[in-house]
Amino acid sequence: MKGFNSLFATFSIEAAIAYYKEFKRQNECLEKHKQLKIGLIYSFGANEEARADIDGVGIDEENSDETIGLEKSQRDFLESAISDYNAMFKQSFDASAEKFANYYKDISKRLKEREIDLVIVVNMFLTGFDATTLNTLWVDKNLKYHGLLQAYSRTNRILNAVKTFGNIVCFRDLKEATDKSLMLFGDENAQKMVFLRSFEEYYYGYDENGTYHKCYAELVESLRADFALEHILEKLPLQTQQKAFIELFSHILKSKNILSCFDEFMGKEILTQREWQDYQSHYIDIYTAYKKELEERESVLEVELIKQIEANLEYIIELIRISHKDNRLDRAFSLSIEKSIDSSIELRNKKDLILSFLASISPQSDVDKALEAFIAQKKQEELEAIITAENLKPTETRAFVRKAFELDSMSEYGTSFSEILPPRDYFSPHTQENHTHIFTRLYTFFERFRGFKISA
Repeated sequence: MKGFNSLFATFSIEAAIAYYKEFKRQNECLEKHKQLKIGLIYSFGANEEARADIDGVGIDEENSDETIGLEKSQRDFLESAISDYNAMFKQSFDASAEKFANYYKDISKRLKEREIDLVIVVNMFLTGFDATTLNTLWVDKNLKYHGLLQAYSRTNRILNAVKTFGNIVCFRDLKEATDKSLMLFGDENAQKMVFLRSFEEYYYGYDENGTYHKCYAELVESLRADFALEHILEKLPLQTQQKAFIELFSHILKSKNILSCFDEFMGKEILTQREWQDYQSHYIDIYTAYKKELEERESVLEVELIKQIEANLEYIIELIRISHKDNRLDRAFSLSIEKSIDSSIELRNKKDLILSFLASISPQSDVDKALEAFIAQKKQEELEAIITAENLKPTETRAFVRKAFELDSMSEYGTSFSEILPPRDYFSPHTQENHTHIFTRLYTFFERFRGFKISA
């Protein structure tokens, strides 16, 4: 699921090494933008499986930074995996006692900030570690009782409308152990809240307590029947139809969010990628134009679910790189990029920048250098226009904006913002209103260029 990451818990160091090798091998077969960022971490635990405690978690490696006791082959492989990690994130860790603790802290931080996709562990991170972006635990080890619930709980930190639950994928039969753990430590009926229904039920619909629940296939069928793309513009100007469309598409987004947990869903989306983009584009149009009115009418806007499946800036730029390399920057490619942007909440304010850049490059261009130069120029031009129009202090404003991009955050509080403002008229009732206007304009500029990586 885009925007989240996961842990892979194995039963031994040897198993962790084997899984890491296989993930690395498969990663190398993928295009760069599709590769996962994989990490591996374990430490010394003598007679590990024999010492596994009653909970099935084993020694608490999370509080251990001992690598000296590892067998030479285990330590050598850990060094190799840390070298991969260093190359990925430009770090200089190793398995020595002095640097391993810092490696643990760094990989923990990147898990929490979703800078790494998957971390393979033996016992580490299974207790006491919280990260709201962690949504899946892959389990290839025996767990039970309190240790099982502790491990499962790594994924249940609710983040937003997208992450309303965590996923546990077991490669061993842990249902009985899970049932016993839930009955011992919680409500006997709690297992009803733990295990998902089948793929068929979420896809085709199901009965519950005499009530039939429409699910994905029927909802999409209703969407195509009631809001066919060729006629959708004729219907959406009507407020009653807007509300009906929003509610229906919101249910589809939530249904698709659950189905994404199942491998069987791949290839059964019914709607093509182009259709999804078009429907999402109309959904976002309504969200943008009527957000306040819709909120007042308590219409459900599943914007977070759209953010989950939309293309991001890094992905769009990678597509441009690949297509440029293959000499496929034609009108069809530009149209596909435009549709991807229109169906994205995050990219709409960058649309003209991306399309203008796309039109500016030639077969001889170096995409990365050309993009950096293009964005740097546009960024400077637009900032200078704001400085002139709002009569801001040039040097202070440039420093304020530069700091915002360095921190990836812009705030109107503190002295930094007040220092860029024009001379105040303390007697004017519009002074605060004007300052709010200035900050809004600067923040809009900040969001527009946010995500583009340039050196200045």
